[in-house]
Amino acid sequence: MSNDKQANPPAGGEKLKAKSKEKKEEKVKVNLDPKLTKILNQVAGLSVLELSELVKGLEEKFGVQAIAAAPAASANGGNGADAAAPVEEKTQFTVVLTEAGANKINVIKALRLIKPELGLKEAKDMTEKLPAEVLVDAKKEDAQEAQKKLTDAGAKVELK
Repeated sequence: MSNDKQANPPAGGEKLKAKSKEKKEEKVKVNLDPKLTKILNQVAGLSVLELSELVKGLEEKFGVQAIAAAPAASANGGNGADAAAPVEEKTQFTVVLTEAGANKINVIKALRLIKPELGLKEAKDMTEKLPAEVLVDAKKEDAQEAQKKLTDAGAKVELK
């Protein structure tokens, strides 16, 4: 049985792709006024940059904000704000030191590696006055790197 499945993987893959394209086309087929169909076809031909500019123009013209998750939320009967939260990925994080742990010296060293402008006293004070914000509005990669350095030193850290 497993030999049959492996014998024709490209054909099966092509069939799946064809079916998914058919489903997408079926979703687009809606009884629209010819005027609206023309607009829909024009929008479909735009580049991503042009679509972005169009959305910005519509937002300014009508004083609204486009939220991609709103239609899906109303179809599910949920609140649009709740559905939008998981779709939007955070890009800026705050690294918060919640507990210095048993080895404060290593945590102080890690803090000074993360923030070289900190003096010894400032880093020590940060480990004693908890919770302390180590980085504010940091990029995801920087925040994760700081979190790793601090947890490796024995501290407990939260990303917010």
